[in-house]
Amino acid sequence: MKWPEVCARSDLQNLPFKIELNEQGQIIMSPVKVYHSAYQGKIAALLYVNTDGGEVLAECAVNTKKGTKVADVAWSSGELFERIKKETECSIAPEICVEVLSESNTDDEINKKKLLYFENGAKEVWMCSESGTIRFYNHDEELENSDQVPKFPRQI
Repeated sequence: MKWPEVCARSDLQNLPFKIELNEQGQIIMSPVKVYHSAYQGKIAALLYVNTDGGEVLAECAVNTKKGTKVADVAWSSGELFERIKKETECSIAPEICVEVLSESNTDDEINKKKLLYFENGAKEVWMCSESGTIRFYNHDEELENSDQVPKFPRQI
């Protein structure tokens, strides 16, 4: 299955969980808890407050070589947004892709997803722990603070 097919199916609309595609086109479903949604909202709000323009994207589908991955929150510059805004899934990853972690995530799964975002153009990938701690990464290393949004707090 391809992402446009997923988006077109009425039976897959308004589901109470996040879905992605693996590299075989199979649907992967991930239920989320209330804290997960709350952190998504807080991260989105803080991105609006701490950036000068661009677009904050919730549940942002990104096309990768391993299927469609969905960043919980993403931020795109205005220039990149103009290129991707009419796409069904982002052909280029937004500059910042954020994952809110849950107890079901494995380190291997998250590290692979992080690499896929970087391979597709992300400048930073952020990880939000279950306790609200944010870790910032560029392609090479973990950062003390975000280079893209230096004022973004490490704890939400």
